[in-house]
This record gives sequence, structure tokens and C-alpha cells, in this order.
Amino acid sequence: MSDQHTGSATQAPAVSAAWARIERARHPERPYPMEFIERIFTDFSEIHGDRAFGDDEAVACGMARLPSPEGPDGASGLGEEVMVIGNRKGGTTKERVRRNFGMPNPEGYRKALRCMRIAEKFNRPVISFIDLPGAFPGLGAEERGQAEAIARNILEMSRLRVPTISVITGEGGSGGALALAVSDRVLILENALYFVITPESCAAIMWRDAAQKQLAAEAMRIAAPEVARLGCVDEIIPEPPEGAHADHPAAAGQLTNALRRHLAEIKAVPIGDLVAARQAKFRKMAQFYTEG
Repeated sequence: MSDQHTGSATQAPAVSAAWARIERARHPERPYPMEFIERIFTDFSEIHGDRAFGDDEAVACGMARLPSPEGPDGASGLGEEVMVIGNRKGGTTKERVRRNFGMPNPEGYRKALRCMRIAEKFNRPVISFIDLPGAFPGLGAEERGQAEAIARNILEMSRLRVPTISVITGEGGSGGALALAVSDRVLILENALYFVITPESCAAIMWRDAAQKQLAAEAMRIAAPEVARLGCVDEIIPEPPEGAHADHPAAAGQLTNALRRHLAEIKAVPIGDLVAARQAKFRKMAQFYTEG
């Protein structure tokens, strides 16, 4: 039988617009947080360990410098000293396994919190980069206090007395992402996602069928424009026409400009007002009202 008679039976299922965004956010060539950090900042000096259990290789933290824009002579100033935090996914399969595919253990969150307190001590803004589907759910992580570590970070970030910015560069999943994203400004790349649960897991719970992931993706409203309308992020950062995976330098350049602009804006606000506004912003999220 010829292909023209059987084509309708062998065609792959259509990909929804929502699922197409998810595929772009998960593209294997998409730049990870550490690549953005390496392209945007200079003088990165990594800090290791949580001073309690160990050093989580899924999280990198350190002091760095955000260069000033280039002047008319092509030279840039020293720029702004900041604390940067990003999760590491790894490039090879071996690295990804070692780093739990970018999903932090509790010691990773405690390392991040330790570095935030160092930043507060030396009055350095904190900038975090997030691309993770959630915190690591292993037995050891639960035994070492994963939930407490996430809750502690959310509490401490909400009252950190320095300017803070978080960037969702790929997937921002559940409390694992929120533990690094309670910030004065939360930015999201155009093709990135911010969600409570992955579409696959949502489909498995709601329909008992992970194959319904596209339906779940449509219903969850997890794409950048949708979470922006819900007030969960403060700005969508445009990507190159084909996506960040197609032009890493251009994607990093767009993000650099946004970071400079937002950092200048929030540094101009008195720190007491900044903390109060940060707390008020997160308290208002997800509120809704009905008429009696």
C-alpha cells in the first residue's frame, strides 16, 4: 500500500503552541545559567560549601562583577560588584548525573543562603539564575531537610537587606525555583517557563496519563506571557528570533542590558522601602476575589 493511502495513520500528533514553548525551554542547546553568568559577568570567584554538610555541585555561588556599559571610546568601567547564584546542569551525561540534572539538594540551598548573607554583610546585590524542574526529590535530600531548606530560603530572601534580582532562563519549577527567586525583580526569558509542577506530572495526577502532557501544558498557563499576566514575574526578556539556543551571545546581551537597568532602578530605592515592597509583592500573588 502506498504512503499516500497510509499517511493519515502514520502522522505524528500535532504539537500545540504551549508544548512548542516547552520544547524551546528544554532545547539541549539552550544556554544554562552558568553560561549566562560566564558571558555576562567578569571576575567570578566561586564560594563552596554550606558549612554544615557539604558542597552541592548542582549550585554555584560567588562574587562577580557586572561590567558597566561601554563608553564612547569602547571601554567599559569596572561595573557593579554582585553576588551571583546559578544552578549547574552539566554538559555530559556523567556531569548531569553528578549534578542531579541541575536539581539542588538541601545543602545547595543552604550554600546559596550562606552566600546571600555574605552579600548582605558586604552590601552586594544578589542576582540568581534559575533553570531547574524542581528541587532534588531523593531520599537523602528529604532526610537532610529539603523542605526546611527551601522554606528557610524563601523566608530569608523575603527580608534580605540588599537589592535582589532573579532570572528564569529555562524552567522555573516549584519551590525548588522559588527558593532562589523571592526577589525585588523577577525576570523571565521569552521562551522560559515558571510552574508549580511539570506538565507530565500534572497530566499523571489529573488524568492518570502522562501522555496528556500537551493538554496539561495548555491548562497550566506556565509560559512567560501567561505568568507575566498573572503577576508572577516583572518583565519578559526578548530572545533572538529562533530562541536563545540559536544565538547565545545575543541572548546574553539582551539579559545584560535588562540586568543593568533593573539594578539601577532598585538601587535607587531606600532599602527599607525595597524590602517592604518585595514582601508586599509576594503576599499579593495568587490572590483572587469573588463577589458574594
